[in-house]
Amino acid sequence: MLFLILLAFSYAMFQGGFVSWFLFYSFLPFAVYCVAISFYSLKEFEVTRVLLKSDYNAGEPLKVTVKIKRLRKFPLFYLLIEDTLDDPLKYASQHQKAKALLLPGLKKEFSYEYIIDELPRGEHFFRSFTLRIGDPLGLFEKERKVPVDGKIIVYPAYSEFIYRPFENQYDQGLTASRERVQRDTTMVVGVRDYQPGDRFSWINWKATAKRNEIMTKEFEQRQSHDVFVVMDCVPDKRFEAVVSFTASLQRATLKKGAQTGLLTISKERASFPIRGGERHLQELFYHLAKIEAKCLIPLEKVLETDGLFIQHSVSFMLVTAQLTKQLVEKASFLGQRKGSITLFLIKGQKEAPAEGERSLIAIANARGVRVIMVHEGEFTAAFSEVNLR
Repeated sequence: MLFLILLAFSYAMFQGGFVSWFLFYSFLPFAVYCVAISFYSLKEFEVTRVLLKSDYNAGEPLKVTVKIKRLRKFPLFYLLIEDTLDDPLKYASQHQKAKALLLPGLKKEFSYEYIIDELPRGEHFFRSFTLRIGDPLGLFEKERKVPVDGKIIVYPAYSEFIYRPFENQYDQGLTASRERVQRDTTMVVGVRDYQPGDRFSWINWKATAKRNEIMTKEFEQRQSHDVFVVMDCVPDKRFEAVVSFTASLQRATLKKGAQTGLLTISKERASFPIRGGERHLQELFYHLAKIEAKCLIPLEKVLETDGLFIQHSVSFMLVTAQLTKQLVEKASFLGQRKGSITLFLIKGQKEAPAEGERSLIAIANARGVRVIMVHEGEFTAAFSEVNLR
């Protein structure tokens, strides 16, 4: 910049005349402004990101307010600011962009907002802001990254439906109870450690006083309504629908009063024991928010390695978007050893089953494996009277 000033001055001196001096004096303010910007420190900027909340559901909009403060007044021609987003948020639909061009002038405080229309499921981190200033002619530019950490968790979208146990071990055939699951509290067979979700009336006060820990009565269960879910994490275009249905199923089961567990194998194996209560639901939803479709082995292999450890007294449910002959055979074998097996086949909206899938469904039903086809956006039909057959 100093070289350009000297060059313009030399041109005016040697050339002379009105035009050369006019060019020099016209260029001089811009040059002086560039020199002033070079000495202006961007470290005096304080950037704050304001999020209305930290927990969202997939598909919700996100509104972010960015507030900027600086210590001194200095005439800034423009300030280009960009919030550094991770890839899922960066490629999501944005009503107002995370990158904004501001004209602060002499203001010491100013702000802008941006909106992400539909949040994708996952745990998203905000790292920093990129600030950039310059002169009107674009001759000089200055940039700095300002670290401002932030995080939001986007839980999977879920649908409200009523969970109905498919089988009743007392009666012959199939029943679907609309009543809340009740445990048989007439026969106490022992005590166990307290778990979140246990009722206050189940606490055994004598055992609690003796052991100095809260102990709960263990009742004889004539019929178990507990559910253990295995979710397929193989890459598939319908994986988000698989996660969403799994979340809906877990929530409906716990809301019914039963207990539920979950097994997923993605980059790592994750198993949640069968429990109840709001805290357990939060743990399940947090896991489902972060799960990715990165399983390298098919679901039938997962059942082969982990299925033998499933308890006998629970309903065993599989959630997948891919139905294969090997999966039907493994589920049938597991059903002979464990009892109730239900397989939910997730399909896209208005997606019809392939001819091979129709025959596999018939084979599965003949072997005692209940296969229920669930379309994306129609999860409430999974436990409707139509599917209870």
